[in-house]
Order: sequence, then C-alpha cells, then structure tokens
Amino acid sequence: MRLLELLSPAKNREQGMAAISHGADAVYVGAPLFGARANASNSLEDIERLARYAHQYRAKVYATVNTVLFDNELEEARKMIVRLSETGIDALIVQDLGILEMDLPPLELHASTQMHNLDAKHVRFLEEVGFKRIILPRELSLEQIREMRQATTAELEAFVQGALCVCYSGQCYMSQYLTGGSGNRGSCSQPCRSSYDLYNEDGDLLEKKRHLLSLKDFSAAQHIEAMTEAGVVSFKIEGRLKDLSYVKNVTAYYRQLIDNMMEKHPDWQAASSGKCKFFFVPDLERTYNRGFTDYFLKERQPMASLATQKSLGKKVGIVKKIANGSVVLDSSEQLAAGDGLCYFGQNGDLKGMQVNRATCNVFVPNHLDEDVAEGTQLWRNNDYAFEKLLQGKTSERKIAVDMVLTETCDGLYLQVTDEDGNNAVAEMTCQGEVARNAEKAKEQLTRQISKLGDTPFVINSLSLPENPLFRSASLLNEMRRTATNGLVEKRLKAYHPMRVHTTKPASSPKYPLPTVDYHANVVNKMAEKFYNHHGASVMEYGVDQTHDYVGKALMTTKYCLRYELGQCLKMKNNAAVAPKYRKGLLLRNNQRLFRLRFDCERCEMQIFLELEQHHYDGHQDKQNSK
Repeated sequence: MRLLELLSPAKNREQGMAAISHGADAVYVGAPLFGARANASNSLEDIERLARYAHQYRAKVYATVNTVLFDNELEEARKMIVRLSETGIDALIVQDLGILEMDLPPLELHASTQMHNLDAKHVRFLEEVGFKRIILPRELSLEQIREMRQATTAELEAFVQGALCVCYSGQCYMSQYLTGGSGNRGSCSQPCRSSYDLYNEDGDLLEKKRHLLSLKDFSAAQHIEAMTEAGVVSFKIEGRLKDLSYVKNVTAYYRQLIDNMMEKHPDWQAASSGKCKFFFVPDLERTYNRGFTDYFLKERQPMASLATQKSLGKKVGIVKKIANGSVVLDSSEQLAAGDGLCYFGQNGDLKGMQVNRATCNVFVPNHLDEDVAEGTQLWRNNDYAFEKLLQGKTSERKIAVDMVLTETCDGLYLQVTDEDGNNAVAEMTCQGEVARNAEKAKEQLTRQISKLGDTPFVINSLSLPENPLFRSASLLNEMRRTATNGLVEKRLKAYHPMRVHTTKPASSPKYPLPTVDYHANVVNKMAEKFYNHHGASVMEYGVDQTHDYVGKALMTTKYCLRYELGQCLKMKNNAAVAPKYRKGLLLRNNQRLFRLRFDCERCEMQIFLELEQHHYDGHQDKQNSK
C-alpha cells in the first residue's frame, strides 16, 4: 500500500484548518521565526491548535524553519524548535544544515527545496545524515524524479501547483543585492517580477519594459499519476502568502483529482482519514494565476509571462460588438456585477475594468477606452460570484463510523467505531417506557443518534435494538455526544507524530564534494562545522553574510531567455537566430545593468552584476542617436 499525501499551504491557523477541511493530508505552516515567508509566521499556540485539528483526521502539520541562520540566532532557533516539538508538529522543514549540529528533540526532518536538491548524490547524502523526506526542485523532469527515487529510500515531495521562482531555489541573491531583502532569509522582494529592458553588448535595444524573468504559475495537474509512478508521495501546493479562497479552491481541486486517480489504483491510498463533500466546483483558473506551465516535467517549453506579472484569471471571451456603452461578448461564461475584467492595450500594458451590470453575454462596464474594440480578448481576474461563494461554507470532511446501540438490563450502551478501528463507548443507566409504536421508537432513535452534524463523523452503519424502549431525545443526545467526544479523544491519543532522533550517526557520510563555496549558503559556525564533519571544507561563506556579489551569479536558472524569445543557439534552425541575439546580452532595470551568461551544454542561464555600469550610458546614447 502506497500512502499519497496532498500537502497544502497554511498562512495562518484559519487557512490551515480550511485546507484540512478541503482534503489536505498535511499542511505546512510558518514557525514564529526563521521561516522563508517572513509575513506568514504563526504563534506556537496557533500551531498547537492547528495540529490538534489536523490530527483528528490523521493529517499532519509541518513547520518551516527554512531560512539560513546567523551565529547570534542559533540558540534562539534551537529553543524555538524545542517549543515547536511540544506543539505536536509532525516534522520540521529546514534549509540551514547547522541545525543538524544542534541538540534537537526527536523530530522528523524534511530537506527544503532551498537546499538545491538537484542531483542524486546530494539527495542520498541528505538521507544518510537523517532527513526523512527530500523536497525536490521544481526544475526536475519526470525522468529525473525516477532517478531520484532510485538513489534514495527517503520520501520524495514535489510541487504540483503555484508560483514559480525563476531561479533555482536557494540560489537567488538578486533581491538581497537590490533591496537588502534576502530570499534565503524570508524577505524576497521578487525582482523576477519586475520589468526589464534587454540589450546586446553592441547597445541594440532588443526588448523594452517586458517581464523577462517572470514565469507563469506551475501546474502539474495533468501529470499527477506519472509523478506518483515516478516515486513522488507528497504533492505540494505553493502559496503561504495566498488568500483563503486560493487555499480552498486549489486544495479541493487536487483532492478530487487525486481521489479519482486512486480509484484506478487500489494499492494507492490517501495518507489521512475522512472524505470531503464540496459545495462548489473547484476551478484552478478562477483564482489567482498568471497562466500555467508544467515547466520541465515533460520537456522544455515557453514558460514566461512576458507581458505582465499580474494575475490574468480565466479567459472569458472576445469582444463581439460595442454599442451604447454595452459590450457584447462571444462567450459561454456568465458574467456578474462586480466582476473584474482585464485586457491588453495597444501598447501592451495590462488594463482593467469592472462589470456594473450583466445579462447573459452582454455587460456594461464602469468605463470603456479606445483599447477595447471588436476582437479584444478579455480575462476575468476577479470572479465576484466565485469569491462570494468561497467565503461561505464550501466543504465538510467526515470520518465514517459504525454505531451500535444496545439495550442493557438497566439502560443503554452505545459503541462507535471509526474507519481506522478506533472506538469509544457511552453507557447510561436509565429507565425506558415500552413504546406504543416500535417503528416510531426506532425512527426517534435513528434521528437522535444520527445527529453528527457538528462532529467530524458521518454514519456508515447504525445498528439498533429490535424492540427498543422509548427514551427522551435529550437523553439520547447526551449519550451520542459522550460517545463522539470520546472518539475524538481516542483518535488524538491513537495518533503519534513521527519522532525521529536526530542524533549524529556513528559514521559520518562523506559530502559529495570536497569543498563548498557561496552556493552552500553557509553563514554560521554550526553549518561550517557540519560540512567539516562530513569531509568538506567551506571555502567561503554565503553572500547573506559577506554581501560580496562580484563575480558571483545573482541568479542561476534553467529558464533560458534566448529560448523564450525564439533565439536558442542549440535549435536545429540555428541559422534563423537573429545576429543581434548571438552577441552578449544584458538586462537593465532602474539604472542597474546585469549580464547574462548562457551555459548551452547544461541548458542554464546565469545573471551577474555588470561591474562596468558605464556601458549602460553608452547603450543609452547609442539608442537615443538612432
């Protein structure tokens, strides 16, 4: 039996509970400090309450402590991890290997994707030093995932939905250089979403004010089965900064997708208990998205959102006619007052309008400009009706129980057994009256014992006495509440978070490389000590500590701008590549210039700080003279 986990983001306790109630088998939540999303931290009290709620369903809670740590933060981080372990969390997601040199409580460790878990040797090493799970980079293909599965027995977790960092996770230093906000410290300013000009080294302006590093959102919805067959056991949704509607909608979508898949594979089973009933139709396009790409899962493809870094939402149709301030749309989508629509203007900018009134495929917007004409493509980036629906009750998650009520010599005995084999009983001494109508007495018993609406349970079967005595509804309700409350407590006691002693192994596995440089993001003595223990010398600390950017890649990415623009030098029609794109390329943003380097053999692109910033002035002068 293979247990499959749907893993959802939890910005806070409310969103974590919503993710569980919409089918998540686990959630990941920011710790009070040192999480890779500084604006999504949570109190220990909220994490403990979330864990209790999740564990009712045998669902798990993972806490993120996945930033790099400075020396003066190590003891504070250690104390916090100890307190986190007392909240009942199931695992800790970490980036800084110095944490493994700490005296930690028994706790399962997951290796963050920020560790740049890109090759089999590195993944095998992480398993050997104590990691139970490896979170894979988004850049891997299905074939590479299979190779990882062959290299390790650790659990493999992979992203299936959400925003994409253009850079390899953990290898981006652009934000820190530009704003001082480090992605490895939880404060990324997202420079990849900015607009850039692209020049060649001769000063030719090739692209102007385009979002050249902004990727579409990732969606592996079409590849879940193939990913499972390749060895993935946990499917992760990105989005700890997203809103509640996103969490509900995306979690429900993947819950249904995975459940449908498991019906074809009897040996695949959900990692937690209970079934979800949804009161809406999940749709990935109806909440925040920049369009979708499956990235490198199958093969390299165009993947950038060059025109805008903003959410487009869902295509709703093409303008068919405009008359008297009304727009007739060629569409099967139903618009509603309050919808937000967007479109691209003649200069390529994303523009928007709001629907004031709508009837069928005709709507009246709050304003119209000259860029809206026949043939204009419209997207809905704010779905008023859908968002309103998601604000209400959209799901319920129930655990199946079998209930047996029997008459005793002096009262009633109720046993409740859940789908996982836990059971609780309620016994009551009470006198009953002979029922004048046995059928009506049974109906009353069924009605009162079956009232499980405010519990996490739903009846699978109910067994009643053949000739029951009549009892008051209040007595039966009390008995039912006693049994179901007892079953919740039994489930919580039966649930035991994985506790793995993180003591150092007797032998010290060798790190795959003899030396590490700034790419390892070592910024404290404990991390340096860790590498030394495992046979590797730290040649230099990470740039979060040194702030030395000269000669270092600010970004390393599998995304290639030449390929995206149709100018790949490796393509068979190489002769068609424009001469202007064959030269060295530079990005310009806010008076700063960055040089692109292309490793065509590895199909990678790197971004470096261009030291000779005066080049920009030359480019600008040359461009202005044209």
